[in-house]
Amino acid sequence: MTRISYTGAAIFDGTRLHHDAALIVAGGRVLGIGPPEGDRVELPRGTLAPGFLDLQVNGAGGIAVDGTTDQAALEHICATQARLGATGCLPTLISDSAEATTHVLRAGIAAARARIPGFLGLHLEGPHLDPRRKGAHDARLLRPMSSADLETLVDAAAQLPTLMLTVAPEAATPAQIGTLARAGVIVSLGHSDCTDAKAAAAFAAGARAVTHLFNAMSQLSSRAPGLVGAALASDAACGLIADGIHVAPTALRVALAARPEGMFLVSDCMAIAGTEMTEMTLGQRRILRRDGRLTLADGTLAGADLTLPRAIGYLVNEVGLPAPRALAMASATPARIIGRADTLGHLAPGRGADFVHLGPDWSLQGVWRAGQRL
Repeated sequence: MTRISYTGAAIFDGTRLHHDAALIVAGGRVLGIGPPEGDRVELPRGTLAPGFLDLQVNGAGGIAVDGTTDQAALEHICATQARLGATGCLPTLISDSAEATTHVLRAGIAAARARIPGFLGLHLEGPHLDPRRKGAHDARLLRPMSSADLETLVDAAAQLPTLMLTVAPEAATPAQIGTLARAGVIVSLGHSDCTDAKAAAAFAAGARAVTHLFNAMSQLSSRAPGLVGAALASDAACGLIADGIHVAPTALRVALAARPEGMFLVSDCMAIAGTEMTEMTLGQRRILRRDGRLTLADGTLAGADLTLPRAIGYLVNEVGLPAPRALAMASATPARIIGRADTLGHLAPGRGADFVHLGPDWSLQGVWRAGQRL
């Protein structure tokens, strides 16, 4: 096998940065980081990093995850995301009917069996949410979790590599959360107006993540810490939308200082991602793309017009986060959250050669999957 050494850029291996070294690849796998060997590819300045992992992707390439989604649609979304820097993702269905949810779960199981490149599983954001914190979700579709819903989710979790589920503690009981957690579902709290005590009870039952911290949830105040306070006081993994729109930089600094570990980046992108589209529909409602934000006609934020490389750049340039930590929030940390730290999120000997090249301004310059440039 021909050995290829990528030089000229710093290398983030998932934990730390290496300077004046080469990333050595052969046969679609990483051989190591060190002096160049074999054929040499000189890259412009910047940083090589593990392929990014996005755990909240509502669509891409003009296709939304919805009740019509099939295996081909999931493959298209994953392929588009890879070109945007996320070599692995969880396509995400926002609140929909029981029939639509079952349809998407079946499509995801088919995609997993077909080993679609980049398909890590599914994220269901709802429909078991609190209407008081619905955000862009259709309130008519929100409902408490039933025994039939629970059975469907447990069955799907056994057939998917990862199933992440956003629920509000108001719409799923601690017993249901415990059953899901024991079945392997990553239960994430979000779209909730719960008290900190109710959130803590959900964490104790088995919830271990929080969906887009700060957004669509009860906020932190002196005598009512809410879901934000409970999350910051817990060891739950917390997703962040770092686009300068969803969360103010000061709030990001506070959260990152409070939780040195466990914060991860999500794009929360819509079908518009990877296209020049200026609007789309979500159910029967228009989503407008204006000035870097996606909104419903009434101005409600509806996902984000964001990629993970841009989120990293924002954290480094605007929030002041050290680059290694920002890079880990899009690679090593999400890999650990979904239980794939042994295969994803790091550039280490024997791992698949999925990596990205970011320029000095953190813009995406190139993506490789299994050693092949996309």
